[in-house]
This record gives sequence, C-alpha cells and structure tokens, in this order.
Amino acid sequence: MNPISASNPSSSRRGKLFVIAAPSGAGKTSLVKALLERMRELHVSVSHTTRNKRPTEQHGREYYFVSVPEFQSLVEKNEFLEHARVFDNYYGTGRRPVEEQLVKGRKALPECKTIFILPPSRRALEERLRNRATDSNEVIERRLRDAVGDMTHSREFDYVVVNDDFEHAVSDLMRIVRGEGEDLRAGRATLQPLLSELLA
Repeated sequence: MNPISASNPSSSRRGKLFVIAAPSGAGKTSLVKALLERMRELHVSVSHTTRNKRPTEQHGREYYFVSVPEFQSLVEKNEFLEHARVFDNYYGTGRRPVEEQLVKGRKALPECKTIFILPPSRRALEERLRNRATDSNEVIERRLRDAVGDMTHSREFDYVVVNDDFEHAVSDLMRIVRGEGEDLRAGRATLQPLLSELLA
C-alpha cells in the first residue's frame, strides 16, 4: 500500500490521507509517481520492506530496505500504521512519516480515503509482470495466483480505478484526490463484468 497525504501549510484545513493498494503488476508505482508529479501538494510515505532491493531502486526512495529482525523490532515498537506479509517478504507503512506530513496544515485528524487499482484484464496483468523481467516464471505464476486473492478485497475500498489507459487512470486518481470521484466508487455496477473476469 502507498499512503499519500495532501496538506496545505498556509491553511488550517484538515490534511487528507489516501491509501492506494493494488495487486502486483497493476501499475500502482507508475500511477503514484505520475500523480505526485502533477499534484505537488501531495506527499508519499515510503514504506519498509524486507525484500531484496532491485538494481533500479534506492534505499529511502522506493522503500526502506531492512532485515527481518529490524522489521520485527519496528513491529514490536508499534512503528507501523499497517504491515503485512506478501509472498515471503514483509511490508509496513511507517507511522511517524505519515503523521508528520498530516500535521502540516491541519489540527484535526484526517479522514482516510482508500483506493484500489485494478488491471483491465488477467492477460494484461500477466503481460505487465512478464515485461518487468525481474522475476522467474515460478514467481510470476505465484504473483498471478495471489493477485486474485488481492482483487477480491477491492470492494472493501472507497474507490476503484481501472488502469486500462494510463493517462485516464492518472486523471481518475486526481479527481478522487480533489473530491470529484463519486462515479469511481468501489460499488459501482459497471465494475461487475471486469471483476467477474478477474476473479473467475
């Protein structure tokens, strides 16, 4: 998950917290990057992970890469807003960075809005995972199986964005952040055919 906060230091308005989740390969990282570039008032919380750093990644930019004992120590100290085991690795959202961003420009607690990113089809999801060229066939097959489980939770979120056309998906995210995304609510009937295909 990627927690994103929106704040306005010159205002006493509440900060807003948005949590974005997606199955592996749905394009969340690219979408969040584009969203941050276009809406400078947003700030992303960098999560912790115990997985190995990929060649293109930097510690503190994509993730804070830590050992399993370090991660467990942070859990024991209640340093995470949320944490989970995904495949054989742990991921956690640090409490302190999110709270520091949210105190800018507000005095009251924020209302958290949750957003789930769906791929346009199973085939597209598989193609994206294979095009990464970072995982073995065995890992890709496992990610595809686990993606189905992840996507069953999409209905529990406030909003769902389908990453079919990248620019359109970024625009949808921007509308949600601006409070204009009522037509993107998770329970909308137009999602049912896609969910039926993804979860079959």
